[in-house]
Amino acid sequence: MTKTILVTGGAGFIGSNFVHYLYDHYPEYHIVVLDALTYAGFIENLPAERENKRFSFWYGNVCNAELVNTLVSQSDIVVHFAAETHVTRSIYDNLLFYQTDILGTQAVANAILKNMDRIERFIHISSSEVYGTAEMAKMSEEHPLKPLSPYASAKCGADRLVWSYYATYNIPAVIIRPFNNYGPRQHLEKVIPRFVTSAILKEPLTVHGDGSSARDFVHVGDVCKAVDLIMHSDIDKIKGEVFNVGSGQHRTVLEIAKDVLRLMGGSESDIKFIGDRPGQVFRHTADISKIKSVVEWEPKISWQEGLSSTIKWYSVNKKWWSKQLWMRQIPIITASGNKELH
Repeated sequence: MTKTILVTGGAGFIGSNFVHYLYDHYPEYHIVVLDALTYAGFIENLPAERENKRFSFWYGNVCNAELVNTLVSQSDIVVHFAAETHVTRSIYDNLLFYQTDILGTQAVANAILKNMDRIERFIHISSSEVYGTAEMAKMSEEHPLKPLSPYASAKCGADRLVWSYYATYNIPAVIIRPFNNYGPRQHLEKVIPRFVTSAILKEPLTVHGDGSSARDFVHVGDVCKAVDLIMHSDIDKIKGEVFNVGSGQHRTVLEIAKDVLRLMGGSESDIKFIGDRPGQVFRHTADISKIKSVVEWEPKISWQEGLSSTIKWYSVNKKWWSKQLWMRQIPIITASGNKELH
């Protein structure tokens, strides 16, 4: 059945991987991408055959309510990825995060409300960062929301804004909270591509603090499958619900650096420790029992397989990432007043 799928932020990392997933799996769907092509969004991330009956691209900002409403009014399903996403950059420039993540989400939610007679479902991509540091062995969707950085607080605001529109207006919203994603087309500011490209360039791998902070990493291919299942499940089972998407396992940043070096023939002497990052979450580990029970999703790509394929992608796509090298480090002022590169 033909459907029109609006993907906001579809030229970014997770968004572009999802667009390719839709393009490969649903030839009958028309995919519409809205993206402002900020520093982490690239037109090259999108399918090569642009502007055909299967795909169209709109260059624009998600805060442009008139444009958003026009595109939503022509869509059946909206998947909202558009956001600023990097913790360290949110410390450097927090205003942009609140504008895009909260006001942009408000523009989309308002457009959904205006077009309730047409929209089948609205899938909002939140983040595990809304939880803050884990207060239990595994973090369920009921975990307290205690964001620790400007980025996390902006995503938390957007997350709760979407839920409030469901509670107030009964919009067909579903919220997904992915844990740390990795895979192809991820900006070099994020830890795994930063480690991999540093190893390719024979540079030290910089680790915050002592490297004991731990995250639950899930391959972007598994996340795309989770969004697909949410997109096609019975709306009565998922409307108004929140779902974690993760691996259920955590790894320390130091362990990740060592794994990258092991797979790339490096040495642990290539690791360089720097100051701890402000707003650092100590540990994230997903409880994925809810999404497994409701839509029968669970990750299929192992850490070894996913990391190896990611290393291979960056090894053969140096032209794609070389222009980002100057953005791998971000200057921030710490609470003590020191200027550091993170």
